[in-house]
Amino acid sequence: MMRFNKIAFIRTTAFLAIVACFLWATAFAGVKIGLKYMSPLQFAGIRFFISGILLFLAFAKPRQFIRELLQNFSFVMIIALLQTVLMYSLFYTGMNMVPGALGAMVVGSGPLFAAIVAHFAMSNDKMNLKTTSGILLGIFGIIIINYGRQTTGIAGPKELLGVLILIGNNIVSGAYNAVIMKSKRKISSMVLSAASLGIGGFILLLISIPLEGVHFLASYPAEFYISLGWLSFLSAAAFAIWFVLLKRPGVKVSHLNTWKFIIPVFGALLSWILIAGENPDGYAIAGMLVVGAAMLVMNHEALMARMRRK
Repeated sequence: MMRFNKIAFIRTTAFLAIVACFLWATAFAGVKIGLKYMSPLQFAGIRFFISGILLFLAFAKPRQFIRELLQNFSFVMIIALLQTVLMYSLFYTGMNMVPGALGAMVVGSGPLFAAIVAHFAMSNDKMNLKTTSGILLGIFGIIIINYGRQTTGIAGPKELLGVLILIGNNIVSGAYNAVIMKSKRKISSMVLSAASLGIGGFILLLISIPLEGVHFLASYPAEFYISLGWLSFLSAAAFAIWFVLLKRPGVKVSHLNTWKFIIPVFGALLSWILIAGENPDGYAIAGMLVVGAAMLVMNHEALMARMRRK
């Protein structure tokens, strides 16, 4: 009986969402390490192309994979362009302009924008008073963090531009979540994850060559390859989990994305620990607490909705 309960818990939406978000939280430090050696788009392209290959190998059924890919090719291309090419072009470009901890806190506010996108894109996922309160509270937390960096002279115009680019990343993230939720296509999450990451990564790599030159043939230190390997693995694992959750009956984009509020906490902490020269300040901590309060407000709404369905 105890074993059954453990297995059931591991399969719950909440547990799997936390695992995926923790994996994503580790990416900020890894990305900042990798960007010390390689240009943003090229680094992103190589990372996601490898992630797609890893998922393809894990699928282990090449004929079925190709059949599903061909049957859903237009949908896969939409997700590849939205998620991997557009969203991660914005993510890597923005992360190249801001400290890792700040990037984690801004990107971690993604559920706010996902809820706004879902309100307009999904007929069954409208904002109410609690959701709206959580969104406004989270935005206020972001303002506190950025206000502190601007007024203390830590940040400059380039960093502010990076923050705006990362907010654009959040909006695109909310859009592709809504597209997947609304889709009625019969494609497995593994095929969708592998194909969208692999194809999108290859397109990013091609785009990067005329814009950034060729850097991937150079020799780099061990920490670069460790960073690239970990980032490739976590992308494959986290997106596979997330696409499974997005396809679960009864799951709402806004409720699922509330779990992403743990990303800025873990992402910022890991950046402060792993990246030299990054340290917390009072404004950052205060902003994190406010964003955490927004998480509680929005998760409370999700929990109440879950109880009403039972």
